[in-house]
Amino acid sequence: MVTMNQARDTLDKSHVVVIKVGSALLVDERQNRINEEWLIGMASDIATLHTTGKAVVVVSSGAIALGQQNLGLPRTGLRLEEKQAAAATGQVILANAWMMALAKHDISTAQILLSPDDTETRRKHLNARATIKTLLELKSVPVVNENDTVATAEIRYGDNDRLAARVAAMLSADMLILFSDIDGLYTENPTQNSAAKHLAEVNAITPEVLKMAGSANATYASGGMITKLEAARIATKAGCDMVICDGRPLKPLSKLCDGARSTLFHAGASPLTARKRWIAGALSPKGRLTVDSGALCALRKGRSLLPAGVVNVKGQFERGDLIAIHNQEDEVIAYGLSAYSASDAMVICGHKSREIETLLGYRGRDEIIHADNLVMVDTPS
Repeated sequence: MVTMNQARDTLDKSHVVVIKVGSALLVDERQNRINEEWLIGMASDIATLHTTGKAVVVVSSGAIALGQQNLGLPRTGLRLEEKQAAAATGQVILANAWMMALAKHDISTAQILLSPDDTETRRKHLNARATIKTLLELKSVPVVNENDTVATAEIRYGDNDRLAARVAAMLSADMLILFSDIDGLYTENPTQNSAAKHLAEVNAITPEVLKMAGSANATYASGGMITKLEAARIATKAGCDMVICDGRPLKPLSKLCDGARSTLFHAGASPLTARKRWIAGALSPKGRLTVDSGALCALRKGRSLLPAGVVNVKGQFERGDLIAIHNQEDEVIAYGLSAYSASDAMVICGHKSREIETLLGYRGRDEIIHADNLVMVDTPS
């Protein structure tokens, strides 16, 4: 049974936290504009997380609703191109609102617009992951939204619940918090059945749990409980704990930490372990690198693979592709996601990382495969 403060305890132990904010919370439906009082409170909560050393990413809805108001478009019946025009306008308003709110706490912000390819195609996945992680290292708060201006109905996440889960998985985040207009998962839709029981924790997304899902009621909400459960499946599989809680009160994160009712979805493994499992279970490698004894020793200590330790490159692979790593006895000793294409890897292999820019003409990664993207395998030796 979840204790009153288990969500807070889980948050306390987290290093990277993704917070999803829905349109119904951020946008004042009566006037189609930012709910400034709520946003000020949310910014204060994020600042509190920052003071404890946590990295925070915000996945924020609201761009289309804000753009509709700004362009004088109706709330319903928009054509695809009108929605995209509203998104293009609203994204500016949305990013500016977050920037102004967080600037009061001396926190910088960055706008990140993602499409499904950016989190699901390995090369783009690595690029997006590296960009957001760099922003987090610089103590900035990335504000993420779907790139609605170029997406079509056929190639969309469809809602920011699933987008937030994809981002959490991509970043190996420890915790995903979905602020909603409901305080968690119930055995049935509580607006339709007063006898529905609240669940404080969920250990697995089973068919029985999926049957409990309801639907969205708010004007701007695009996802209901079923999308939140799908988000929970994505997040927990990636090693990320997830919480659904009521985001309507001012400073909702503070309320959560004070013991407000919520549902905690438990991850089955740590984020790094889950990422390693994903790599280990990936498709067949596109190429191979052979490493010397010094590199092999470093890899066994959990370090990244540097170009200096690579003695041979084979295959045709691109940045982000899965490749095998062999020792000089031709045994597979690891798998990993390459930070370089095969042609570039051939140029820099055997060289120091500081020589990469001179050799390639651009400043790439110091490592060919980062330790987080590398999985060791057992060998006979």
